[in-house]
Amino acid sequence: MRYRPITFERLAAELTERVLAMPQPWVRVAVDGPVDTAGPADALVGPLRVGGRAVQRVSTVDFLRPASLRFEYGRENPDSRYWSWLDEGALRREVLDPLGHNGSGKVLPALWDAERDRATRSERVELPAPGVLIADGEMLLGRGLPFELTVHLQLSPGALRRRLPEDEHWALEAFERYEEEVRPADFADVVVRADDPRHPAVLERVRKP
Repeated sequence: MRYRPITFERLAAELTERVLAMPQPWVRVAVDGPVDTAGPADALVGPLRVGGRAVQRVSTVDFLRPASLRFEYGRENPDSRYWSWLDEGALRREVLDPLGHNGSGKVLPALWDAERDRATRSERVELPAPGVLIADGEMLLGRGLPFELTVHLQLSPGALRRRLPEDEHWALEAFERYEEEVRPADFADVVVRADDPRHPAVLERVRKP
């Protein structure tokens, strides 16, 4: 295995090529990482639209559980952050399943406003086919969520500590568990080393002859 230097612009172009080659009416893409996933996810939107695809963006911060459930064991509980903050049932039901086989194509772009701790009251939107759903967020992989393409932004422990806001350092244990137990880099379709966001590198798995 080796890492190939790349820019996020070039990465978006390469991912777009992969998506455009997929035959499904809707392609569901996950951009997974501990920090700064929205930028790389947003970078895909323009190239995909130029390629003739309708695009819908979703962020998992809009599919968190209510505060009464997220903070049941305290506001700074790494175990809760690791496994129970995300309402994965709602994400599957309202976003991913409607874009699966024989789906309706109608998705809910946001469910819960975590800051105000109340429903967003968003309306469903129809994603025309051929269309692409791009979801970004933390600890998305290893849950059995149906994505056609998964991208994992990989950070070393030192880089994560530097880039994670200091008031969230209590969550470092959650991200460590995710890396050790889920091992997202082992099965993500694309792995990007992002220790320095100015100089990302994409993992190239060298196949044995």
